Amino acid sequence: QVQLVESGGGLVQAGGSLRLSCTASGRSLGTYAMAWFRQAPGKDRELVATINWSGGTTYYPDSVKGRCTISRDSANSMVLLQMNNLKTEDTAVYYCARSRTVGITPAQSDYDTWGRGTQVTVSA
Repeated sequence: QVQLVESGGGLVQAGGSLRLSCTASGRSLGTYAMAWFRQAPGKDRELVATINWSGGTTYYPDSVKGRCTISRDSANSMVLLQMNNLKTEDTAVYYCARSRTVGITPAQSDYDTWGRGTQVTVSA
């Protein structure tokens, strides 16, 4: 069974950048869509970005569009999230997830494999 491990989180000042990595172990990412979600204290978990099985299609909600880029390196079983121009409201635990589908999907219920998360803290 595939396991997902996130890394790359940390403390950064507003306006800065971070690159998060998600590495799959046990099995490859396969031909499934992948996504990054985040959950801030006291808030529901929300989608940050999703990418389809081939990497050819991506989706971002308005809250991060233009500031985040998701990509996948299937050869190395990795999914990356480049985040630029970070804001204090981006502070959250960021989770990598694998979907049951090949196409992009924003629905959390479509994701059946989750990492443990990595903390991102953006200071003013």
